[in-house]
Amino acid sequence: MLLAKVATHYRKIRGTKTMKSLADAGLLDRINGSARLMIVSDLDSTMVDHDDPENLSLLRFNALWEAYYRHDSLLVFSTGRSPTSYQKLRNEKPLLTPDIAIMSVGTEITYGESMVPDTGWTNHLNWKWNRDIVVEETAKFPELTPQSETQQRPHKVSFFVEKVKALEIMSFLSEHLEKRGLDVKIIYSSGIALDILPKGAGKGEALAYLLQNFKVDGKVPLHTLVCGDSGNDTEMFTIPKVHGVMVSNAHDEMLQWYTQNAKNNPSIIHATERCAAGIIQAIGNFCLGPNVSPRDIRDFKKCNVDIFSPGHEVVKFYLLYERWRRAEVDKSEQFVKNLKSGFCPFGIFVHPSGVEQPFHQCLDSMAKLYGDKTEHLFRLWVDRVSSAQIGSDTWLVKFYKWELSGDERQCCVTTVLMSLKQPDGFTWVHMHQTWLEGSRARDQTAWCF
Repeated sequence: MLLAKVATHYRKIRGTKTMKSLADAGLLDRINGSARLMIVSDLDSTMVDHDDPENLSLLRFNALWEAYYRHDSLLVFSTGRSPTSYQKLRNEKPLLTPDIAIMSVGTEITYGESMVPDTGWTNHLNWKWNRDIVVEETAKFPELTPQSETQQRPHKVSFFVEKVKALEIMSFLSEHLEKRGLDVKIIYSSGIALDILPKGAGKGEALAYLLQNFKVDGKVPLHTLVCGDSGNDTEMFTIPKVHGVMVSNAHDEMLQWYTQNAKNNPSIIHATERCAAGIIQAIGNFCLGPNVSPRDIRDFKKCNVDIFSPGHEVVKFYLLYERWRRAEVDKSEQFVKNLKSGFCPFGIFVHPSGVEQPFHQCLDSMAKLYGDKTEHLFRLWVDRVSSAQIGSDTWLVKFYKWELSGDERQCCVTTVLMSLKQPDGFTWVHMHQTWLEGSRARDQTAWCF
């Protein structure tokens, strides 16, 4: 139903810059055709577990995505958060950079790291919408507590209200706003949040719009997995031909919707795992691709990896590096020797400070750091891994390397030249790092890899 409605409207706005925005963000070139998998996930209590202080399930997902999916798949975050609130969460949690962000309960769509807005979607939402009238009518209810200013958006008016009052207020508002010529949608979620949007908005409508755009361009993802935990996510599960996962910690309103609408639908599951771990579980349940995170592999030499890629090589190295400094592996000369075997003996590492060192000196320095982070919250993750084959056996790999140590968080933009060494995998030939703007270590000359 949603797809049919969006298809009708899309014919009217075919001249928009939606697909151009995808191209400008580098998405269409990167996946080189249809995405193998598109994951569309809510953030709070779905991708992000706020009861997991070390963010382990999120880090497990990050490693899985960057190692096996980033190069040919699409990651979409669909959140009720405003752009300001969304950026705040990204500064607090180890979130990957999504290819597409659907924000403010489906009223804003942006593309890529630069968050290029979809103006066609914005124009679509203006139909029978007047924010001033919505504010005027909602002011008649003292039970409605406005959410923060950052959550109020051009096409979204948001409140907090107790569950016992919500249904009555929603019924009244629907009737009176319709009489005043508006066509709105009212969504209640998480047992407290009430959002008023244009009728054509919402997470499900936004997803249907994206899928229709891909269809017009001949690039529909081979598989789509939607992930959620609360009432404002239910629309996404009604889109035809998508898989859906409700994480184990889903709210009552979503569980009730599931019981009434989807209990016998094999394309929708209620995971037994929380948050991002539930998403990983769903990937395996629906056989959508690899579902064992590199973070769950203790011995890479005993594990057969079906997908051989530079992305996997990068993820694997930084996991081993993290485990060494956290003393989660045995301290042995063999461990360091195994790491050295993956680096060119004459290769050079260029530190963000500009200092150059041979790889073997860097690894010798690393060997002395065993267990130096056991008393700190220390984690590493990589983001936006991309690679280009520039020769018969040579790859240029670029990624963002994030490091959390205690309260300090820093990021290096990293470029690596790799060569293929049969049958052992890749050899790191050259490596260059620069600080991401606004992200520098307190000691800028400190050794890092």
